[in-house]
Amino acid sequence: MERSGRSEPMPTHALTIPTPGRGFVDVTAPVAEVVTDTGVDSGLAHVFLRHTSAGLILCENADPQVLRDLEAWMERAVPDGDPLFRHVAEGPDDMPAHVRSVLTGASLTLPVRNGRLALGTWQGIYLWEHRAHPHRRTLLVTVLGA
Repeated sequence: MERSGRSEPMPTHALTIPTPGRGFVDVTAPVAEVVTDTGVDSGLAHVFLRHTSAGLILCENADPQVLRDLEAWMERAVPDGDPLFRHVAEGPDDMPAHVRSVLTGASLTLPVRNGRLALGTWQGIYLWEHRAHPHRRTLLVTVLGA
């Protein structure tokens, strides 16, 4: 795919993110590095997670209790082993991870200003692993602009 009016391809980069199992991985720095490396001064960065049992969120990054509280709420809302679920091919966290993924989403679109992500003071980008065991997740970062 190419950008309109230009012959070079759009800058899309893949990031491989290891997760320790259920919980959060702060991916702000690697995404910000991709944005800076593209040389785009003003535009948008689109971050897409290529998985159906993890999610992406933009969240408070100052107080770790926020992430703890989000996980506690999610555990209450979508518990592992709920007898409602029939899809348990990979264990009791399988279908709950898919539901959690739908609730958290698989992509974010963020502004780029002056060659950097234009995040708020207390905002961070997190990959939220919904499976109990470690995984390797892939993020695709596409930066569009001038």
